[in-house]
Amino acid sequence: MGVIALCESAAPATPLPTALGEIFLTLAAQAEHEIRRQLSERLAHADWAPPALIDMLALDEIDIAAPVIAASPLLKDAALIRVLVETTLEHQIAVARRPNLSGGVVDAILDRADPVTMTALASNRSAEIGEAAMHRLVEHSRRIAGLRAPLARHPRLSESLAQELYQWVGQALRQSIGERFQIDDRLLNAAVREASAKASRIPVWRPLPNGRNAEDRERQEMERRLVDKLQAAGQLRPGILIRALREQRYGLFERALGHLGGFSPAQVRAAIHSSTAEPLYLACTAVGLDKAGFASVLAELRKLTDGLPGDGGWSATPMNSHSAARAFRQMMERFATV
Repeated sequence: MGVIALCESAAPATPLPTALGEIFLTLAAQAEHEIRRQLSERLAHADWAPPALIDMLALDEIDIAAPVIAASPLLKDAALIRVLVETTLEHQIAVARRPNLSGGVVDAILDRADPVTMTALASNRSAEIGEAAMHRLVEHSRRIAGLRAPLARHPRLSESLAQELYQWVGQALRQSIGERFQIDDRLLNAAVREASAKASRIPVWRPLPNGRNAEDRERQEMERRLVDKLQAAGQLRPGILIRALREQRYGLFERALGHLGGFSPAQVRAAIHSSTAEPLYLACTAVGLDKAGFASVLAELRKLTDGLPGDGGWSATPMNSHSAARAFRQMMERFATV
């Protein structure tokens, strides 16, 4: 217990002599787990302890390392980066949460690009995250959904980065970003449409060529009449979407979804050919399909479209049909009259 006794004594008026520091380090290295843990707790805020001892404790098991990683003023950037490289994920998270983390360590975390560690960093309001580092985090949030909420609320999020982040967050975070920055909703929607067009490479939709055979034209006319008849009788319901896809009647699905939601053919096609399933989810929610129904639609549709819509990152945000319809029209405004 001599090591603990040394820690419990008053801080020395002058730095420890080198020889004494080396003795202290040797004793600590040979101490039992519980003693090393207590040592870490008691030296966490000390500015007089041997730096080599603090570095050693930071590389120890996580319950020993955590106090000095979180608070020691003697733990410099080089030691923190060594912790990132040589230790466990728990150690890396502790580094990312360290108050007043320097820009150099922030960059090291971003270079490693571990999703969990970056999410911890995004939640650290005191870390030195500059404009370039924040931009990297926003870019990572395109594929790492866990980054989006802490970034949307981060004090260093600029208006330009907020518009970029807005492109791939859910409706709740879009509302939060819009309220925080008081950005014109039309500007945000324009950013979404521009990104969507680039990401999904949506083709230009043109009328069917005249060479289309008579059988196809007849089938389209039959589908049109069926949808019109069901709608006139008040029997056009969301269940027809799943049925149409299971019967491999892709055209009937497109037409029925458009009629149910009041969407243009181009809007429906753009949703189907998007890089993410979010537009289709909004459209299906708008016409009354629940999550289970949407899952069936998505699975059946991808069988007919070579995997479209894509798997781009997004999360299904619960909302009512009115909110979903509004969100879908905002996202697909570019295709409203095509």
